Amino acid sequence: DICEAIENSHFIWFARLLYRHLRGIHTFAKYGISTGKLEGINNKIKTERRKGYGYPDDEYFFLRLMELSREAS
Repeated sequence: DICEAIENSHFIWFARLLYRHLRGIHTFAKYGISTGKLEGINNKIKTERRKGYGYPDDEYFFLRLMELSREAS
């Protein structure tokens, strides 16, 4: 309410951003759970997929992903 009362476009943008993410912010504050580790794993999979053009088959690709999961632990 304060941000919108100031009538500055930057504050209004920030207020809307906070409002859209309020549920996630509250959940993290209450439970301390985040998706950071999952996002990191997804990033490794995407990177490996980009590097993987030319792999002989899908089985080799999945073996590479299993090897990556061991390195992440």
